Amino acid sequence: MDAVRTSPPRPAREVGTANRLTRRRDVADLVAETHGGQLRRTMGLTQLTLLSVGATLGTGIFVVLGQAVPEAGPAVVVSFVLAGITALFSALSYAELAGMIPGAGSSYSYTYATLGELVAWVCGWCLVLEYGVSVAAVAVGWGQYVNELLELTVGRALPESLSGPPGAGGVLNVPAAAIVVLAMVVLLRGARESAVVNTVMVAVKVAALLMFCAVAFTAFRAGNFRPLFPLGMAGVSAGAATLFFSYIGFDAASTAGEEAKNPQRDLPRAILLSLGLITALYCAVAVAAVGAMPWREFAGTEATLSEVLVRSVGGGTLWPILLSVGAVVATTSVVLAVQYGQTRILFSMARDGLVPSLFGRVHPRTGVPRANTVVVSAFVMVLAALVPLGALADATSIGTLFAFALVNCAVLILRRRSPEAPRGFRVPLAPVTCVLGVLCCGYVMWGLGSGTWIAFGLWMAAGFAIYALYGIRHSRLNRPDPREESAV
Repeated sequence: MDAVRTSPPRPAREVGTANRLTRRRDVADLVAETHGGQLRRTMGLTQLTLLSVGATLGTGIFVVLGQAVPEAGPAVVVSFVLAGITALFSALSYAELAGMIPGAGSSYSYTYATLGELVAWVCGWCLVLEYGVSVAAVAVGWGQYVNELLELTVGRALPESLSGPPGAGGVLNVPAAAIVVLAMVVLLRGARESAVVNTVMVAVKVAALLMFCAVAFTAFRAGNFRPLFPLGMAGVSAGAATLFFSYIGFDAASTAGEEAKNPQRDLPRAILLSLGLITALYCAVAVAAVGAMPWREFAGTEATLSEVLVRSVGGGTLWPILLSVGAVVATTSVVLAVQYGQTRILFSMARDGLVPSLFGRVHPRTGVPRANTVVVSAFVMVLAALVPLGALADATSIGTLFAFALVNCAVLILRRRSPEAPRGFRVPLAPVTCVLGVLCCGYVMWGLGSGTWIAFGLWMAAGFAIYALYGIRHSRLNRPDPREESAV
């Protein structure tokens, strides 16, 4: 026995493959890693809540609503509620885990501590799909509202060849690429500065949506809601799958765990507060929009809310101009907040050795992972310039739903494995709530089309290839004692 205890650790290549795929990060190690780290703690509850609102409230309601109404009819309001309930179950799980493990890795870190390295990689790869691809989708929506604003103010829009991607009538979506570059410039200045900019933009877009509701309700017609379910429950499910994109981003606060002043207390509160505010706004906007314009007229709309005002309310261009300004600001804040979240997840994965160390290098003056931010922005810029909105939105939703299902499972496992660990928040009625969260995610995923599933399968195949060729070989857990190693 003594010989076994004093022998040096086995090299990583001698460890069985199954053991390497299921090895886990220790929760205490993950928590300790967040103290005295390279990122700076500058965010309180207000900034964290507005970060989540900023990452969520944007293209989903301003643009994707026009895709969901033709799928669900007036029952799109029910679709919003279904998507919101699905998000709520996962939000509760996020709140518990964010209070336990307040790191930058969000659900990637939670699954690393519970389900093992391979599943953590899968979750992290899904988060790249959630954050990176959703930024591109939001940027496309931003370009649509910029064109709408130009049309309303100067009577001319950008040429179609420069405002749409290939396959959607254009050659290159220049506005979408431009907003990604602008967000990159702001992020490179630092987290505190980015939070201030985000706070101002959130206030503007909430005001714009409240203005829309007030104006649209002046043209409200109850008859637009009859029949309520013209496409049946299948339509409600399909609408919820499309609209789930509108809820993506409420978990952004969890990516700021290492930049929060009091993460155990504030992260759970920020996640739940932001989701409550967002759901209330979405339902109000959906009722106002369908009440003002018959649901069949939503087909083919892009700057949807602006078109509702133009077609149904009248009164000139003042209200559509104000709404378009709000939409441009709204989508700008989403690009900023979600792009921030993507860089922090890759920062955490780089610290664990699963992606190159380039993504984990922090600039000493700004406290920002500079190279990480530039690389992510370049990737998103290319997607935004070349891929249509609908494909991006559906791909984002399926990756997010898969990650959310894993988070619900992680809560159940940690409840059993570490029952005494301190928790700033506990999911009520667990395990029932967590199981319902998994089932709701699966139900909404089922409503996505076969093309989206094929794209998701190809994305995951690429992720497994990268993990096999790089991640499993460079994992921090290959080292004899990862707690003694410095951060990447």
